[in-house]
Amino acid sequence: MKLASKRRSGFVVAVLGGLALALTSTTVHADEHTTPTPDAIAHRGSSGMAPENTAAAIDLAVRQRADHVEIDVQRTKDGKLINFHDCTMERTTNIEDRYPDRPRYRVSDFTWNELRTLDAGSWFHPTYTGEPLITLDDVITRINHTRTGLLAELSPCTHHTTIATDLANHLKTKPRYLQRALTRNQLAVQSFHTDDAHTFHTQLPDIPIGILNAQRPTDTELLQLSQWADQINPQHTVTDQTLVDRIHQLGMDINVWTVDEPGAIRKMTTLGVDGIITDYPQTLTQH
Repeated sequence: MKLASKRRSGFVVAVLGGLALALTSTTVHADEHTTPTPDAIAHRGSSGMAPENTAAAIDLAVRQRADHVEIDVQRTKDGKLINFHDCTMERTTNIEDRYPDRPRYRVSDFTWNELRTLDAGSWFHPTYTGEPLITLDDVITRINHTRTGLLAELSPCTHHTTIATDLANHLKTKPRYLQRALTRNQLAVQSFHTDDAHTFHTQLPDIPIGILNAQRPTDTELLQLSQWADQINPQHTVTDQTLVDRIHQLGMDINVWTVDEPGAIRKMTTLGVDGIITDYPQTLTQH
């Protein structure tokens, strides 16, 4: 994620939560890349080596010198923003054992006090038994003042109808973090849903925004998105040189996902992508 927001070049922005926040940055254009090495973006933290989206995975990614951690933002029943990927929690927690009589196991069906008691680690390995879920604020605290930035994904789960606004409003309460992260190009937000991405962008236009794609975007789509988006983040299997060059030509970055096999990492690097989202960030950072 080499680019700051395209709209952020020596700007002074807005009132966040009643506080005036001055943000300054020098925009780096996509055709001015000075390093051939793509950013290492730790997918759900260093999730190949620790249970995904937990403190253990985030901390390990920081120790492995990942450029960014990629997380997933969902909202609990009582409005807490937490770091969790799946639309239901059975796969990576003991929620069925802990709450056997609940009709559904969505994040939004439980309060944070209920969810904080779950075991989110033993499914991965007994070493991580008792590893808890963490909030968005926990993630920010763990990476703040490190070299590792944040790529936050708006949950695509359909029951989170206001997640873009929820995240924007929460970030507005953290002006000091925003100032530091944006100045250092250490914050971006992405979504599979273009409407959610645009909603977030309209509320915090100076945070770089990315569009996730499982399919190859058409040129018409790229042209439309280039009017306001900063990143196109496609699945690596649909990515080739033509797509990379076109995205750069339109002034956007490209971060590909989820790339774990060494040969695929070498291929994406050769294509000149800006970031590689991977379960094993040390593959890119430890030579």
